Amino acid sequence: MDAATAPHRIPSEMPQYGEAKRVFEMLQNMLEQLLIHRPEEPIPFMIDYLQQNNDNVPKIVVLGPPAAGKTTIAMWLCKHLKSNLLTIENLIAKDFSSQAADARRHYQKMEPVPSMLLVRLIQERLRKEDCVQRGWILDGIPATREQALMIQALGIIPRHVIALSAPDTVLIERNLGKRIDPRTGEIYHTTFDWPPESEIQNRLVVPAGISEPETAQKLLEHHRNIVRILPLYPKILKVISADQPCVDVFYQALTYVQTNHQSNAPFTPRVLLCGPVGSGKSLQAALLAQKYSLVNVCCGQLLKEAVADKSKYGEVIQPFFDKEIAVPDGIVKKLLCQRLSQLDCVRRGWVLHGFPRDVDQARMLTGRDHTPNRVFFLNVPLDSIIERLTLRRTDPVTGERYHLMYKPPPTMEIQARLLQNPKDSEEQVKLRIDQFYRKCAELEQFYEQAITVNGDQDPYTVFEYLESGIINPLPTKVP
Repeated sequence: MDAATAPHRIPSEMPQYGEAKRVFEMLQNMLEQLLIHRPEEPIPFMIDYLQQNNDNVPKIVVLGPPAAGKTTIAMWLCKHLKSNLLTIENLIAKDFSSQAADARRHYQKMEPVPSMLLVRLIQERLRKEDCVQRGWILDGIPATREQALMIQALGIIPRHVIALSAPDTVLIERNLGKRIDPRTGEIYHTTFDWPPESEIQNRLVVPAGISEPETAQKLLEHHRNIVRILPLYPKILKVISADQPCVDVFYQALTYVQTNHQSNAPFTPRVLLCGPVGSGKSLQAALLAQKYSLVNVCCGQLLKEAVADKSKYGEVIQPFFDKEIAVPDGIVKKLLCQRLSQLDCVRRGWVLHGFPRDVDQARMLTGRDHTPNRVFFLNVPLDSIIERLTLRRTDPVTGERYHLMYKPPPTMEIQARLLQNPKDSEEQVKLRIDQFYRKCAELEQFYEQAITVNGDQDPYTVFEYLESGIINPLPTKVP
């Protein structure tokens, strides 16, 4: 295209389609695989890659010292994500594989499986249809830097790496109490997980290799290796303390593996802030607009500007203002869509507040290709809102705004002449809050990917949460 005609008007539907279908990420992933595998015929390779449609399946590595609970966490993740668990034991158990038979011979002699053989077993397993379609979770692999580099060289790249850590004293104590049910293979602990049934108690046995010297030797070996493995995964690594209840460790791990890493894809924020009156929407919108050069679109202010400018919409809106009744949704929608379609909103993005207030309005917004890609609900308790709004005052002489608690007037003279907006009376505030929450539940259901933020804290803390929700991809929701 001729550069002299810039800036080119790009229809808003184009970037919205790219974001919704993750086109940039799909092409980026395909290019990565193309360069890793370097096929003789790239076109059939790319077609086959796209048909697999597995960009979002789990690809997880769980690492940790002995007795940290990595196998338990890996099993729980596997069950929750409906994925495939890969351990040394189940990799070498494949009867149809000659490589597995070779690995078994080493394993039965209590010898470590050679790294090259183990990596080939992993590669062979990951080619199976279930791993291609449902992903995989590696338990305790790679155990050395050599294994990690071999795995990377084959193009096996995890999306998330979890490393569990705990003090050695805790791990040794935890290992000494381990017991196994020889009949079921279930693992128990004399302190933390003792079976209530006497029958099970009587048949539990002490597993081999858990004495204090043996555990200390394994921990020493783990520490030597782990410091050389973790630097290979700088952007996808999450270290979690294993010195806490196993359920807490699992939920931290689950939360992490459901997050998507920050993408290099071009992104135009279209932010919607929802919340009751007094929740801080206007302030947060102003902060976001200032930092990210977004267009701050306040629905109420938009209506007032239309009236002040005496535009064609302003003339229609004026009678509703005079009668102090709500402007019909159809008029608001036309005015709002006109604003969001302007070039600055399309190119820079926008932050909208004050609309929609219910599901019908939300559908109107979505139907006109102005769907927000980030939705936040600011949650603030009733008492805090009443405190924020009912103590607001205005100086009729200077127009300065005050708050009797947070920004009191400097002199008694000013305080004596302050006025309260009738809308800030406690009765009116409670009425407006009640109107919002009557329709809030349906609105939250409509915006399934919405993020709820605690708005009852320092404004800049709230802003940090909003900022994090905008710059990071939305988490993956597992059914």
